[in-house]
Amino acid sequence: MSLKEAKKETVVIQKELFNENKSRLRKYQDLIIGKSGIFSLILYEIVLLISSWVPGALGLFLRSKLYPLLLGKVGKNVNFGLNVVFRHPHKISIGDNVVVDDNCVLDAKGTDNKGIVIGNGVFIGRNTILYCKNGDIELDDNVNIGFNSQIFSASSVKLGKNVLIAAYCYLIGGGHDFTQTDIPVLNQGRSSKGILIKDNVWLGAGVKVLDGVVIERDSIVGTGAVVIKDVPPFMIVAGVPAKPIKSRSEISNDV
Repeated sequence: MSLKEAKKETVVIQKELFNENKSRLRKYQDLIIGKSGIFSLILYEIVLLISSWVPGALGLFLRSKLYPLLLGKVGKNVNFGLNVVFRHPHKISIGDNVVVDDNCVLDAKGTDNKGIVIGNGVFIGRNTILYCKNGDIELDDNVNIGFNSQIFSASSVKLGKNVLIAAYCYLIGGGHDFTQTDIPVLNQGRSSKGILIKDNVWLGAGVKVLDGVVIERDSIVGTGAVVIKDVPPFMIVAGVPAKPIKSRSEISNDV
């Protein structure tokens, strides 16, 4: 399965933050809440004020009851840790039996994207960031993400079933154009092909996956690797840049 043609964006967050044609309230709603209207603003503020910081069992209970009022969909037995941050929460969908640990960020920001879709049985470790810039992120069933990881999408980042991601990994689903030398890279816009990680893949600690990469099913990426090319199924890769080490079928035959 190949990825789509590169998507190009020219939105720069600084321009939105310092847009003099918008009031501070309007910019806040556009960037944080993703909806206009006083009701959406008040609901968002009240829910976070009375539940996001509350520790212990009481906090877990309050968030389980109140966060579904903000989110697009929340299944059964979903647990939210302390200080979870939401951006454009109505574009976040969560399945059953999910854990979103302390200090995570779920940012579905965008003007015409679908946002973040989290399947059943998913675990998202503390301090992890799922960050859309007009892109989509999809985590299929039983994905497990270690702490301090980050997934960025400017088009589409999809993780298949049973994907295991260790701590400090970074999936970089987009980049900057840099073809013009007379214009700063910051002002040349973004391009994104997306990232696709298929079922049963394991990424070791500190792995970086660059935009445009497909990692096929049942592959393993060694600790600290930087993946810049597609990875075949059942392959073990490692290094900077990541290179094939051995097929898992060879290991099975050796045993």
